[in-house]
Amino acid sequence: MKEHQIDKKYFIGGWYIDKKICEKLMNSFKKTPAVFKEKGRTGIGETVRRDKKIKDSVEMTILLKNENYPLNKYKDSLQECLENYQKKFPEVKNFLQKFQIAKTGYNIQYYRVGGGFGQWHCERTRLIDTDRILVFMTYLNDVPDGGTYFKYQDLKIPAKKGLTIIWPSDWTHTHKGEISKKHEKCIITGWYTFTKNNEPGVLNVPKP
Repeated sequence: MKEHQIDKKYFIGGWYIDKKICEKLMNSFKKTPAVFKEKGRTGIGETVRRDKKIKDSVEMTILLKNENYPLNKYKDSLQECLENYQKKFPEVKNFLQKFQIAKTGYNIQYYRVGGGFGQWHCERTRLIDTDRILVFMTYLNDVPDGGTYFKYQDLKIPAKKGLTIIWPSDWTHTHKGEISKKHEKCIITGWYTFTKNNEPGVLNVPKP
């Protein structure tokens, strides 16, 4: 698996998964009936907001139990990315508790031309989010002017098909998307969270 070179001082890792998986995921999303999709939202539960000025997207939640192709292939590739991240940052392997993709599932997010998530944000801002430890995101298509900015790292990650990045969920990695005025954009994204009550986990920490 080819690595996208990012300085270790940023604590962000990037690797390229098979582009064919990305194409299948994006096509599957577009073919899915609208009833299974929703307008872009931020927050969960009572804090849900739908405001195009903050986030203009169409999204679909993927349940963890969905093992249909190409989702099964994507999760296999994501696992490899996670293991590469742990090799790059071995402290992650020393967590005293197992972790997994969040039980709430993960999301495919589609942005039309001019759409996006252009507000600075991070992935752990409330008590309900405290079990989030890592974030993952895969670009499903090439977007020359649709990368992701990390504020305090002063770093832009390019939106290249197949590029999967993993980073810490805290405010230290505040970020936002670059709004493309020419191209549509599609990503798949979610979180790794600590397991609870000795749950077996979905994507466990590999044994040393």
